[in-house]
Amino acid sequence: MEIVNKIGRRKTSVARLYMESGKGEFNINGKSLESYFPSDVLQIIVKQPLMLVEQNGNFDFKVNVNGGGPKGQAEAIRLAISRALCEIDAENRSPLKKEGFLTRDPRMVERKKPGRRKARRAFQFSKR
Repeated sequence: MEIVNKIGRRKTSVARLYMESGKGEFNINGKSLESYFPSDVLQIIVKQPLMLVEQNGNFDFKVNVNGGGPKGQAEAIRLAISRALCEIDAENRSPLKKEGFLTRDPRMVERKKPGRRKARRAFQFSKR
């Protein structure tokens, strides 16, 4: 099987994923999944699409991820894995879509506006 290359994004995180058949190893920015995401919750987020289509342990992943925080990075990787699984087998698409793993979360940080302290927060009003 050839290498599948996909991109996942979330907030300001971008994950570039290379998937090939293997024994379920993750290489995220040169580290293992456990050392890159010490939190169990983030490890589960990354593995959700694999558990859903029962392909856990069948593929090796090399991921380059940058930008954002740990949760955004984990969700960007989840989107990339979901897209790669759809390319491997079209039957994976409907269960992944039903769980919402193929939807790019469009929420981004709102920009700061001029004349305000933050995006929406105004400066404190002084009556006198």
